[in-house]
Amino acid sequence: MTPPLPVAFVAALGRWLAFGALLLVPGLVATVLWAPFLLSNRLRALFRSLPPAGSTVPTYVLAGIGASVPYLAGFLAVLAFVDSSGVAWSNAFLKLCFQLGVLYVVGFPVLCAVGLPRFGVDWDPTGYGWRTWGLLVAGAAWYALLFTIPLALLSFVFALPGGY
Repeated sequence: MTPPLPVAFVAALGRWLAFGALLLVPGLVATVLWAPFLLSNRLRALFRSLPPAGSTVPTYVLAGIGASVPYLAGFLAVLAFVDSSGVAWSNAFLKLCFQLGVLYVVGFPVLCAVGLPRFGVDWDPTGYGWRTWGLLVAGAAWYALLFTIPLALLSFVFALPGGY
């Protein structure tokens, strides 16, 4: 018969699993909701060209989860460092949504259409034309909205009289 696990170990393990779920679940949900963009040959070619090369799905899932980390880190930073009195959380969440939204809508297309080819990752079979840029901007805006909408709704709740 094996001895039972110490209660402190089980509690710590539970906290780490909850933290892991906090980091993974929003990214996985966003990855699933962003999946219609994979109907485009251009975007499939983008994910196929990134490591691990030749495999679209693992790269797509890792990129989708990784792209959610700034929103999650920002959310946790607001909770940890912003005073919860008044509408401070509400304003901080809206500011976070705006800043990260602009960063994604501007930064993702520039990274993909300018940065990656300069590092030798030539992924667009059509030559990085205006349709590719439009697809990248639309994809980045959609991904940013997937996090902005819930955070904006949360900020409106925090701005109500009585807050949360």
